[in-house]
Amino acid sequence: MNKFYITTAIDYVNDTIHVGHAFQKIAADVLARYYRTKLGKENVFFLTGTDEYGQKAEKAAKEAGLDTQAFADKIAKTDQRQQDSLNISYDRFIRTTDPDHLKVAQEIWKRVNKSGDIYLDRYTGLYCEGCEAYYTEKELVKGRCPLHPNLVIKKISEENYFFRWSKYKDFLIGHIKNNPEFIFPRHRANEMLSFAKEINDIPISRTNFSWGIPVPGDPDQVIYVWFDALINYLTGVGFLENNKFFAKFWPADVHILGKDNLRWHSLLWPAMLRSAGIEPPKTILVNGFLTLNGEKISKSLGNIIRPSDWVDKYGADALRYYLLRYTVLTEDSDISEEKLVQAYNGDLANGLGNLVARVAKLCETARFRQTSTRKSGHIIMEKKRYDRLISEYKFNETLSLVWEKITNLDRYINEEKPWELLKLPEGDKKLQNIESVLAHAVEQIQEIAILIIPFMPDTAEIIKNQFEAPEIISGKPLFPRII
Repeated sequence: MNKFYITTAIDYVNDTIHVGHAFQKIAADVLARYYRTKLGKENVFFLTGTDEYGQKAEKAAKEAGLDTQAFADKIAKTDQRQQDSLNISYDRFIRTTDPDHLKVAQEIWKRVNKSGDIYLDRYTGLYCEGCEAYYTEKELVKGRCPLHPNLVIKKISEENYFFRWSKYKDFLIGHIKNNPEFIFPRHRANEMLSFAKEINDIPISRTNFSWGIPVPGDPDQVIYVWFDALINYLTGVGFLENNKFFAKFWPADVHILGKDNLRWHSLLWPAMLRSAGIEPPKTILVNGFLTLNGEKISKSLGNIIRPSDWVDKYGADALRYYLLRYTVLTEDSDISEEKLVQAYNGDLANGLGNLVARVAKLCETARFRQTSTRKSGHIIMEKKRYDRLISEYKFNETLSLVWEKITNLDRYINEEKPWELLKLPEGDKKLQNIESVLAHAVEQIQEIAILIIPFMPDTAEIIKNQFEAPEIISGKPLFPRII
């Protein structure tokens, strides 16, 4: 691998993202930061952003009493601010209202049309405004969308342009079966194989609202929001404006998204790309959903937590650590502020923070000086496990591995008791032992700092600067205990 391109789902602008959405962005950021350490910053591209067209955005703007573009501008800005609060290191924050995206979306439409895969027909059927998706009767649960049970399914009848999705049924089934890395975790692939057998052609334009990208050659119709939104992954790396850039990063190595978006990414998107003569993405990584105190996070329940709400109280690295250590990325998990505080005090304040403060103070007292950079074989062995766990997206286990290292170093210091050696009179031969004890402790902390870079970048930088100095001195507590 000589490049790495990762994307997140782009979020609807009907409302600002909450902590559940942030989970996905943090996970993507971990992978981006990890691969930058391996491949170099110039060989990694990380894309995130907002999905701004469609009936849902138009409706939300109307309810807010704003022009649709002004409303989209407002939400996009707050979404970006939320991601920035978490130190998400995206290379581009794309908006589907960006001028270059309009050009790329229309270009892909033209290519798909040139392949003979777009035709005009009348659609009469069921539509969920919540997920802006078409449904059949048997896909509904008690007559409602399985993802938005509180919304009434709409019956619509329009003359639309259709995509010959059914033409690619065999290709999609074969691609999923022959590429086990395409959908992760694998059980999600089995679900998609079942869906693939039922694929029918799908309408890819709308006429009953105007907030969208005009269909080339027919401005009375706008491109269906999913057909438009998926193309952002091409726009993001300069599909038209900078073909060398596009060629460098495509295909995407990882699209990370929630299970509610999987059907479109694993079945519609590869079919669109195939029709347009473009290679499909390598891996679709499906993250689980977060609940808060056992309940779905939703505006109707009044339990929306913005990432900055907790970042302002506990810091970005603490929130990143908690969400990654105490969840399983590919499974649904429950979170709470109480559990966050427990992780903060137990693992960060009493664990990593206390260890760093303890070793720094011992070095300061002993006037320990670093003469050279020492490296043991430990990090090489641990790095192999570490790399394997990250490649399997087991971020919780990766952090457990790092915290084993923290525990082991604490135990080593307790056994060696360097503070007792400091009490010996000058000239005592045992004083030589403190040099080797502290050298080992410093080396281990330097290694811990390297291992936490993708997860807790600010903390890693503070530790690195403190423990790579010729003279190590005490600093402010990394994580002041919360009482």
